[in-house]
Amino acid sequence: MKTITLKSIKYSRIPLEFDDIIPENIYNWNKSDFQKYKVYIGNTKKFITDYFSIDIKGSANNPNECTIVIDTNGQKIKYIGLNMEFGKIIVNGDADLHVGAQMKSGYIRVNGNAESYTAREMTGGTLEITGDVKEYCGSSYIGQWRGMSGGKIIVKGNAGKQLADCMVGGEIFIGKNVDILAGIHMVNGFIQINGDLGKWPAGQIKNGTILVKGHVDELLEGFILKEIITNPLINNDYVFGRYLCFTGDLSVKGKANIWINASKNKHLLE
Repeated sequence: MKTITLKSIKYSRIPLEFDDIIPENIYNWNKSDFQKYKVYIGNTKKFITDYFSIDIKGSANNPNECTIVIDTNGQKIKYIGLNMEFGKIIVNGDADLHVGAQMKSGYIRVNGNAESYTAREMTGGTLEITGDVKEYCGSSYIGQWRGMSGGKIIVKGNAGKQLADCMVGGEIFIGKNVDILAGIHMVNGFIQINGDLGKWPAGQIKNGTILVKGHVDELLEGFILKEIITNPLINNDYVFGRYLCFTGDLSVKGKANIWINASKNKHLLE
């Protein structure tokens, strides 16, 4: 096994772009390879060793035997894990825009918060955020219709607006609260929210499942109450408690199910 540790030693007010720093590209690099490599900073390129120290331990015969550790020390870094397919990336600190974007496989953990477009258009693998994530997590990108289609996103904190916009598959687990418009344009997949959910979730949703264990501010008119079940089986797990199951969005002939904690959402029955 090989561990490559990049530790920030110099701060740039413009974020660095790490779109090539993934296990499949660097698993067989040594220090001399890093000394020759340049990263984008805005519209210029600089040597990565001007901004990061490099420590390499062990060896790898293939990218699955490689773990990249990035100690940010407050440095903003975009595109961590872009198109990643093998190995592991551990980020100690916050991640900037597009962490895990278009990720195909492997594992990424951010020991901190993540910016917008986390895991956009993800197709596989697992991405874990120990803090909060901003808007458009698991979504499509600007001008695109296809969001996350596979894999798993785990956010232990809160999530921002338009979580899983245009999601077509995969699983998302949010440990705390989610802002407005979660699951908008969703086609399929599963979202679990352990905290509260903001207004107008799942607008124009066609299929898939959303589970909310906390309070829901407001549902759109395109949802009707389908049934009320105690301890329902949802996404192959039993969820304890009494849950309301709403189906919709009827405005697009949707057949999705939104399961909502009954004891915390009596206003939805009025």
